[in-house]
Amino acid sequence: MRRLSTEDQNFQQTFADLLAFETVNDPELLVTVDQIIADVRRHGDAHVLKLTQQFDRHPAHQFSDLELSQASLKQAFEQLDPEVKNALQLAAERIRAFHTAQKQEGWQYVDALGNTLGQKVTPLDRVGIYVPGGLASYPSSVLMNAIPAQVAGVTEIIMVVPAPNGVLNPLVLAAAHLAGVHRVFTIGGAQAVAALAYGTETIPSVDKITGPGNRFVAAAKRAVFGQVGIDMIAGPSEILVYAEGANNAEWLAMDVLSQAEHDTVAQAIFISPDAALLDAVAEAIEAHLQALPKADIARESIANRGALVLVKNRQEAVDLINQVAPEHLELCLDEAVAMSEQIRHAGAIFMGRYTPEAIGDYCAGPNHVLPTSGTARFSSPLGVYDFQKRSSLIMCSEQGVKTLAKTADILAQQENLDAHARSARYRHQA
Repeated sequence: MRRLSTEDQNFQQTFADLLAFETVNDPELLVTVDQIIADVRRHGDAHVLKLTQQFDRHPAHQFSDLELSQASLKQAFEQLDPEVKNALQLAAERIRAFHTAQKQEGWQYVDALGNTLGQKVTPLDRVGIYVPGGLASYPSSVLMNAIPAQVAGVTEIIMVVPAPNGVLNPLVLAAAHLAGVHRVFTIGGAQAVAALAYGTETIPSVDKITGPGNRFVAAAKRAVFGQVGIDMIAGPSEILVYAEGANNAEWLAMDVLSQAEHDTVAQAIFISPDAALLDAVAEAIEAHLQALPKADIARESIANRGALVLVKNRQEAVDLINQVAPEHLELCLDEAVAMSEQIRHAGAIFMGRYTPEAIGDYCAGPNHVLPTSGTARFSSPLGVYDFQKRSSLIMCSEQGVKTLAKTADILAQQENLDAHARSARYRHQA
């Protein structure tokens, strides 16, 4: 794992190079994805089945074999080990409680002219959630995507999840049952995104697609944006850990590796003003890698995109954190809350020495679908608000319209929009 210091001569350039990552700009990838989308639009179920058989080696003989029944979801839930079932239920309850607090309601007021103004909040009709399958099989992703949609009042939730060789993690199906998913299709990749966006003979088109996936999924989501809404273009997982003072290096090292084990292009950065702590964490990381089941992935991740960074002081760390805008940020120090107030850009902030990022992934309550690749500068975690839309409400009173219409008349004339001006003039001269 590379070692950097803010006092290095070329630190800023080296650090910028470390952060640089392009998710979906490979021209060859985009051509492939565009062709898949076009073929799904043209051939519907038949092409989705063909690609699922080809890429996932799924044994389905007909498209109907790719849809799971509600009974199978319920059965998967009922057959869970009691300890696992309780953990899944507790996570779902906490996620639901947190997201219920996010739910937005409409509002209205009457202004001094007697006009009624306000906002109406309406849930989306139908959404599609993409859940990774195969090597990355995450029941937590089901809960984090479906429960906010359910809380928002979405009428129909369609889930797609790839099933390589026809095999699915039963816990994913149990989570779908617990989260109130209405229909589940065992399909993945760009073809699943295309089916959700444009619809097929069997899969209804949705209004929005959420959830993480591989680079084909990310490229497909970008391609269909406009036809449907999307949550974000998700890049590789990221964690930035800042620590000072009395800390357990073993804990910190495992926190770093918790994201590195996701993917060879995941990013894990550890920052501290304490050189001895950096040494201890580096040593602990190497020790943990000897026993970690996904050590090969984690080792490549930290070699490619990881770093241990020595800073002069806390303010320098704050500046670097805001530059990175990390997906996950751990602040492991006594003054974590005070430091968090200086953080402008981060997907989720984990404060204090007893708050590992892993808690947020599963059961703290806030959503684990977070902005990556620096997009926390302008975007937010997935939430109930992503499954609601807002309509403006305007109702003029007979007296109030005279003032507003006269103003609109004048401004419309300045924009040379005569029909606008006359439309307003009819009201204020009535």
